[in-house]
Amino acid sequence: MQERARPIDCALSDLIISSYRRVVGAALLPQDVPEAEQDKWLYENAPFCVLAHNNDSDPLFIYANEAAQRCFEYSLEEFLVLPSRLSEEAPERLERQRLLDSVARNGFAAGYTGVRVAKSGRRFWIENGIVWQLIDDHGAIHGQAATFNHWRDV
Repeated sequence: MQERARPIDCALSDLIISSYRRVVGAALLPQDVPEAEQDKWLYENAPFCVLAHNNDSDPLFIYANEAAQRCFEYSLEEFLVLPSRLSEEAPERLERQRLLDSVARNGFAAGYTGVRVAKSGRRFWIENGIVWQLIDDHGAIHGQAATFNHWRDV
C-alpha cells in the first residue's frame, strides 16, 4: 500500500521559522531559499533535523521534517501520535526535562548534546542541538522545537 502524501502545514512551518528568528536571533534557513519555498524546503530538503512538540502536559510531536523522520525511523503519521519523551530512553528523561524547563525560562538553549533512541531501538547522540520556544507574533507559546545537524550512533 502506498503511503498517502500529506500536505505541508505552512502555518506550523512558518511558526517554526519565525520563532527561531525571533527567539534565537538567527535564520534557521539559508538566505538563498526563496520565501515562497521555505515551508517545502524545511520539510523536504533541509539537511538537518527539525522537530516540534506541543505544550501539553505530556507533549506530543506536532512536526518532524523528513531528515528527522529518517534519523528517528518514524513516519510522519507515527511521529504525530508519539509523546516526545519517548524519543529517548527513560534514564535520560530527567535531563531532557531540565533542558525543556530551561528553554521555557530562557527562550532557547544552544549546544545541547544527548542520547536519543530511534524506533528500531538504535541509540544515537545528538550533538550541538538548539531547542527553542515556539512563540507566535502575539507572544503565545505553542510548544518547543529542536534542530540538530550532527548525530552519530552510540
